[in-house]
Amino acid sequence: MIHTVKFKTVILAFASVAMVAVLSVSVYFTGAYAVFYGNTPRLIPIYCVDREEKVCSITFDCAWGTEHTDDILKALKNCDVRATFFMVEFWTEKYPEFVKKIDEHGCEIGTHSSTHSYMSKLNAEGIKQELTTSSEAITNVTGKKVELFRPPYGDYDDELIKTASELGYHTIQWDVDSLDWKDLSASDIAMRVINGVKNGSIILMHNNGLHTAEAVPIILETLKNRGYSFVPVGELILRENYVIDGTGMQKAAS
Repeated sequence: MIHTVKFKTVILAFASVAMVAVLSVSVYFTGAYAVFYGNTPRLIPIYCVDREEKVCSITFDCAWGTEHTDDILKALKNCDVRATFFMVEFWTEKYPEFVKKIDEHGCEIGTHSSTHSYMSKLNAEGIKQELTTSSEAITNVTGKKVELFRPPYGDYDDELIKTASELGYHTIQWDVDSLDWKDLSASDIAMRVINGVKNGSIILMHNNGLHTAEAVPIILETLKNRGYSFVPVGELILRENYVIDGTGMQKAAS
């Protein structure tokens, strides 16, 4: 009986090692790290990056309107900061002059889907359609390849991350939410961001928030005075040999 129990223990141990090996392969195949929630492995997008230096990224989702976009770009230029803008296809097609303007300001552009839908409800073909056509709309204006993707509403599942990765996209979330879409005051928006930022943070904002443009210079100037620098998301993240932990932090693989 004792030998039988020991044998079963060994078998279970080997099974566990095999499962870890499979998940380790998935790290490099999908570009996303599989973590356990209970007994279920799940793929995680990038929420922030493990960085020793005081560097972060400020991002803007573009889906509705342009009224405050020029003021945001002016604030970025005045502070010598390059941001990342995530654009929905219908926004890109409606405002190509702003797509061009954002690109010419030295900012990075990623896709925010085609229709701004809940993409976890789509199958692989639907996801591919959303990503492909939205990226083509951006590339048609800028001439540049799109490599970053932010899911609308922050909504995702394994199929979305896996499909996006197979198409060459890094799926990007955020760890600092400005809540500017709630039309908070500029000072409230700024304080939420300033108090939330840490090394490797990704800040979520929107190009057409009512008080976003007023908050941006406060955020940039304050964080710069605290020793932070800003880079586009594409320069913040790791492109290979990485893992993503259960909090969404991207780290170099050991």
